[in-house]
Amino acid sequence: MTAQPTKLELAAPDRLRITWSDGLVREYPLRELRDKCPCATCREKRNAPPASPLQLPIITEAEIQPLRITAMKPVGNYAYSIDFSDGHNTGIYTLESLRDLGEPVRA
Repeated sequence: MTAQPTKLELAAPDRLRITWSDGLVREYPLRELRDKCPCATCREKRNAPPASPLQLPIITEAEIQPLRITAMKPVGNYAYSIDFSDGHNTGIYTLESLRDLGEPVRA
């Protein structure tokens, strides 16, 4: 991959916008980023059989608040680590995966 992020900004409280060095601009709903977290725990949860409909989920206070990015740090030259307001911070999003997620923004 040759394109690199040149600008990261919040387009709205719940949307991340990344401008790439080749001119592409993409926006990412934070919920999409969180739901597609690439960490092993999240992948395992996505691939697990569905829970019993009789089982009530336990929801934390942080999970009922609007989802926000609390930090975003580069990982080498190939990825970003994103910390979310629900306390989750173990996903490393490669630049390739970020190019595939989200939606292109038309100028």
